Amino acid sequence: MLLLNIDYVPGKEIEPLGMVKGTVVQSKNIGRDFMAGMKTLVGGEIVGYTEMLIEARQIATKRMVDEAETLGADAVINIRFGSAAVMQGAAEVIAYGTAVKLK
Repeated sequence: MLLLNIDYVPGKEIEPLGMVKGTVVQSKNIGRDFMAGMKTLVGGEIVGYTEMLIEARQIATKRMVDEAETLGADAVINIRFGSAAVMQGAAEVIAYGTAVKLK
């Protein structure tokens, strides 16, 4: 599956099939929360949260691709990511784009 964050596939005609998305709500664990609290005292990257968000983006992207495959898509274009806090200690990550068939 070709994944692009531009709204076309260079050198190809496309047939849009519709919007596809993948979403995941990921929660922090106590160990990450404790280490994050300690890190705020000294500053710097909170690696546990970075890893959590990387994993969440990978899951959301996989779910978006799975939805595109059910439509018979060859590519997903104009891909975007979003995130939001849905409750204390949990964040939603969404990946969305336009599924297309290449001609």
